[in-house]
Amino acid sequence: MNFRTALSAALLAVAVTPALADGEVARLMTPNDKSRLENYQQTRDAALAEARSGGAPADVAMLDALLARPLESFRGFDLTGDWQCRTIKAGGLAQLVVYGWFKCRVTDDGAGWMLTKLTGSQRTTGRFYDDGEQRMIYLGSYSVNDDKPQPYGSGPQSDQIGYAFRDGETAWRIEFPAPYYESKLDILELRR
Repeated sequence: MNFRTALSAALLAVAVTPALADGEVARLMTPNDKSRLENYQQTRDAALAEARSGGAPADVAMLDALLARPLESFRGFDLTGDWQCRTIKAGGLAQLVVYGWFKCRVTDDGAGWMLTKLTGSQRTTGRFYDDGEQRMIYLGSYSVNDDKPQPYGSGPQSDQIGYAFRDGETAWRIEFPAPYYESKLDILELRR
């Protein structure tokens, strides 16, 4: 392999990876969001228990099937492009709510992957940070309809944090522990 080929391969690999969690994400996270991630597993367990005990049987079966998918590496996986996405709300006001499919898009601005939920009344816009082989951290901002999203760090009503997991050849999800509104756990499921 000559130098030019090696350099091209290295640049391509950088172009399709999330921003690296070299401490930057820890500096960006609000104290509230650090706490949400620290309590992620407890929050997730409680939310899923509520969803399974009170959700409609078909919705519980769909949730269990989604969560049973084996996790895969994000390495070499290109998130950029258009995706179908839907939100699943577990625990909280209604034990389990599964919304219909909407449109999401992932772009790469040169510093990493950026997600924008384009349709539906509840939106998110944010960035991904590498957190190991099978997980990324998502820092985003919640907005409603076509309202302009606030920058991350604007406050608990709009700040979002979650873990992203790849769970299929063309599928992945973000799990948001303790979102500000309505539920104990939001899951944004994405598929091509």
